Amino acid sequence: MLFYYIVILMGILIDQLSKLMVLSFLKPVGSIAIIPSIFHLTYTENDGAAFSMLAGHQFFLILITLIFILIIFYFFLRLPKNRRYFELNFSFAMILSGAISNLLDRIFRNFVVDFIDLRIIGFAIFNVADMLVVFGCLLLIYQLFLNKELLNDDNDVFSLPGKKSQK
Repeated sequence: MLFYYIVILMGILIDQLSKLMVLSFLKPVGSIAIIPSIFHLTYTENDGAAFSMLAGHQFFLILITLIFILIIFYFFLRLPKNRRYFELNFSFAMILSGAISNLLDRIFRNFVVDFIDLRIIGFAIFNVADMLVVFGCLLLIYQLFLNKELLNDDNDVFSLPGKKSQK
């Protein structure tokens, strides 16, 4: 269990430290081309969700993110912490670390600091926390498809309180 909490804390720490460096060194210059027209570091303040959706609705975004974190944390706590569930626990830890770190930005800065600018694919500018959430979700989906029996497990990890699966 301690391992997963360390993963969560390390994800938050790495993301927040990268954002502090961006605020200190990149914000004054705006953008730096690492590989011109391919990969840039570009300072952006995102007061919306993914792709700046719901921009300016910080209270709503904070509330939704907090609910999302509580739901993920609920399932994370219910999962047994053994080898069979390692990948699921790890995916939840990555998702939690990214979501919590971006939530901290919303609460304390009123925006999320984004800076990774992959111009070669014309994608939205993002940050380390976003990568943690995306990679965590991809791992979660992969594991659930690979191990469909986990959804029908005897310990009812993914059932809601008071509901037992029909076997």
